[in-house]
Formats: sequence, C-alpha cells, structure tokens
Amino acid sequence: MGEGSQRPEQGYPERIDGRRFFLSTAISLLIFVLCLFPPAGDWAWPRGWLFLGVLLASSTLVVLYLLRVNPDVIAGRVNPHGRPRTWDLLLGLLVALPSMLAIPIVSALDDGRYHWSRLSGWGCAFGYVLLLIGIAGMTWAEAVNRFFEPSVRIQTDRGHHVIDTGPYAIIRHPGYAFGFLLFLGMPLALGSLVGLIPVAVLAFFLVVRTMLEDRTLQAELPGYREYTRRVRYRLVPGLW
Repeated sequence: MGEGSQRPEQGYPERIDGRRFFLSTAISLLIFVLCLFPPAGDWAWPRGWLFLGVLLASSTLVVLYLLRVNPDVIAGRVNPHGRPRTWDLLLGLLVALPSMLAIPIVSALDDGRYHWSRLSGWGCAFGYVLLLIGIAGMTWAEAVNRFFEPSVRIQTDRGHHVIDTGPYAIIRHPGYAFGFLLFLGMPLALGSLVGLIPVAVLAFFLVVRTMLEDRTLQAELPGYREYTRRVRYRLVPGLW
C-alpha cells in the first residue's frame, strides 16, 4: 500500500486489464463462498448470505467510485507490476493470507455449525458498522493515492512520490488502519466471537508490515523522511 500522490504522467491513466479484473473478482467471490457455506454446513445460512450481499454491494460501489475518481488504483491492483519484496511475499503467504482465510472459515464454523459463541443481533450490527467504516476509510485512501497497491515497492515506473493529503495528513498508513477495522468487523457481522482469534493474528501482521514498509519508504522514497516529521503517527493518531 505504497504512499504517493497523483502527478500527471505520460501514459496515465493506466489501462485496466479487463480480463484479469473479472477473473480476480470471480475467484475472490468463489473463495468467499467456499470459506463461508461449507464450513457452516448450511447453504441457507442467513448470516452468511447477508454478509456476502453487503460485501458484494459495497465492493461494487467502491469499484464504480474508484473507476470515476482514480482508476489507476484499480489498475495497480489488477495489472502485473514489479516483484514484491521477499519479506513482503513471505509475510503475505505465511501470515496474512492464512489469517484472512481463517476469519470467515472460523466464523462460519462458530455461528453456522458448532455455536461456540453467541452474539446478538446488535453485536452483528456493530460488526457491520466497523466493516463499512473500514471499507469507506480504505476507499478514501485509495481515492487520493493512485500508488495504493497490495505489495510494498517503490513505484519508480509510476513516478512514485509522497502524499500528505486526505487521510495521509493524519496518519501515514491509513490503508492498514482502516483495513484493521474492516477485518475486525467481519467475524462480528457473521455472529462470531471466536473469529476474532485470526483477527488478532492479522493485527500483528499489520503492525509488523507497517513497521517494515515505513522503514523501506524512509530509506528509499525521496521526501518521505521529511513527511514523517510532519505526520508523526503511523496507524493511530496520538498513539503510534
């Protein structure tokens, strides 16, 4: 989720690979379905279908909005670019990906099949509030930052440079901060407290990745070290 701002560059906005976009969307949807309903043991699981519907509707609105205000961020997510850092790849494969998959799986096993924990409708509603705040906050960060990518890299091919507007005027890594709220809301929306266990693992990953990415940007991105003196906090204003 590299930090940067939009500067007029030749060849931009970048063309989005439509085939990759629709294929990745279909694969993501299939993964969510397989992580929800087979573990729940019930293809009619109401909370699973409500969650999937809310996620689909909000994701569609986000994509339509970003295609209008900052299509390069969609291209950066879909099109192939530079290779990720080795530490970033290892953290993603060994910690982030298993944790993200475990959240819906454990939540479905809990609420849909074994009922390890009980969460009221108000608790689920609170989960959706966190989920939607997380989605809205990440969209805000993506709207002002066409260098917002899943991998950590200095995007010299895209004229990468520092941004300090929007949420980046408050904290240096808003994508991770709002992403945590999104993931925290997921198991609650699905009616599970046990699903918070993989969220805790993912939170540890986000803190470690924030530290490593911030160190990389300070060492390699011109102007970022000065930016850290203006915006002191990485994830939580007034705390860290």
